[in-house]
Amino acid sequence: APAMAAMGPLMCRALLPALPRLGRRGVRALRRSPVRVLPPKKERPEPAEARPDPPRERPPQPAVERSAAGPGLWYEKAAPGDRRLGKVVTIAKSKKFRDNHGKVLLEGLRLIKDALEAGAVPQTLFFSTVGHLKELPEAQIKRASLVKVKFEDIKIWSDLVTPQGLLGIFAKPDCAKMTYPATQLTNSLPLLLICDNIRDPGNLGTILRSAAGAGCEKVLVTKGCVDPWEPKVLRAGMGAHFRLPIIANLDWESVPSNLPAGVQVCVADNKDPGAQAKTSVLREAGGASSARGNPKAPVKSRPNAAPEHEDEEGAAGIPELATQCYYEDWARTPVAVVIGGETHGLSVDALHLAAGTGGKRLVIPVVPGVDSLNAAIAAAIVLFEGKRQLLQRHRQEHNRQKFPAELG
Repeated sequence: APAMAAMGPLMCRALLPALPRLGRRGVRALRRSPVRVLPPKKERPEPAEARPDPPRERPPQPAVERSAAGPGLWYEKAAPGDRRLGKVVTIAKSKKFRDNHGKVLLEGLRLIKDALEAGAVPQTLFFSTVGHLKELPEAQIKRASLVKVKFEDIKIWSDLVTPQGLLGIFAKPDCAKMTYPATQLTNSLPLLLICDNIRDPGNLGTILRSAAGAGCEKVLVTKGCVDPWEPKVLRAGMGAHFRLPIIANLDWESVPSNLPAGVQVCVADNKDPGAQAKTSVLREAGGASSARGNPKAPVKSRPNAAPEHEDEEGAAGIPELATQCYYEDWARTPVAVVIGGETHGLSVDALHLAAGTGGKRLVIPVVPGVDSLNAAIAAAIVLFEGKRQLLQRHRQEHNRQKFPAELG
């Protein structure tokens, strides 16, 4: 024991230099954090299978509140947050949607009523008061989905300054299946209208309205014109779409097949006829009408030239037509009138079609220094003058047959 006691101080002195090193390692070891705890192989748990995230639960749809507007006529009331009205109105204003899905948007009591009476097929009607439904033909609207919405919602999506609280989505009408008013058919004349480069919706709608008022047999709308089923055109047309056939999106190669046999095609122009009077008289005397009645006669032409290069193209590609004032005698049975747009005017195809049928260029003289009339006003003037001439010729033929001896 005494020996051990004597050796104790010696051992302590020998271990003193190593204590600081052991202390530093210990501190570093304590500072380290474990990366992963590895249990023995036999005790390692099997990896759990990855489970897919549970599907998100959609909020429950609001209960549909259905009410009766009359015997057998039911409608549903749109719940708060119902977005159908805005979605339908937005996509229905797209031409691509109208072409791909064959649907059009109609607004207003009178327009929707005219559409239903002509045989248009309703798909969805949005209304703000039940009284609107009672003013519509019940048999036709039973086939549609009827949705009652707030007037404020219709006001948000309406294009009208004073909305009537009635919007409808209809199947795009097919003129071959429509039933036009009997009074319109009774007063129809062998007078046709061809729209060429009419790109303003308001102008096209007014032109269609004038065509219906003049008693046109049908209207042909060529490619390059605004879509006649665009909401602004429908609004300006005031129901004309459901009073006479409108054949839209035609290329000029298919226009002759939509014209009656023996038709004469005239073009309406606002240019001063004085500069072309001599040429017109010579061409008229030289037999320019020899091709009359053959709208399918081929006419060689160059591609449409830009207005600034028309002189360079020369007269070979752009035919000259006999020119006269619109109030002179020009309407023969049947007759078609081409109305050109204000910006692009008449196309070369229209001039060739007129030349191939012995047609004329009709001008509306205005006071020098005054701009030419817009397309809608020019169309109304020429169409109603054509109506006057056709009716006058019809009366003359009737009197000739009734009193042949006196007239002879």
